[in-house]
Amino acid sequence: MKTDIGEYVVGAYLKLEEECDVVDYNVRPPGGGMEGLGELDVVGYDFRNGRAFLCEVTTHIKGLQIGTYESTVRKIIDKHARQRAYAANRLQRFNEIRFQFWSPRVPKGFLTEQLAKIDGLELVINGRYQECVEKLRRRAKVETQDAVNPFFRVLQILEAMRKE
Repeated sequence: MKTDIGEYVVGAYLKLEEECDVVDYNVRPPGGGMEGLGELDVVGYDFRNGRAFLCEVTTHIKGLQIGTYESTVRKIIDKHARQRAYAANRLQRFNEIRFQFWSPRVPKGFLTEQLAKIDGLELVINGRYQECVEKLRRRAKVETQDAVNPFFRVLQILEAMRKE
């Protein structure tokens, strides 16, 4: 499955700001069957500190909506349940597991209120999403090494351009 640019945004943040050793994209639980159909968008592993990040990413420019608002919330709840199942089956060695939902634009009101009620799901949406990207932009201004992430490389290029 092709990696979405929004997933690269999250991957860059996990690698560079959270200092994950490994970032994997579109992770499918092993074993096939129905369980293998549900992917995890981005998974970050920080082996030094025993942390794992399981991230669902939705990059809708005009705002998060998958069908109705109610069906959108149900879908995110289902994806969070898939994150938890994966962690329970595969990540027992980690001391800290963070479940995150990343989206640059989520309409305030029903969606933000309902998503905030999902137990254990950390929301990186709207302003917080923007803050994370701003951290990456600041880093891209001063770091020139290849981070092996296409989103971060574009930030580096944009920050290095000169007006002449």
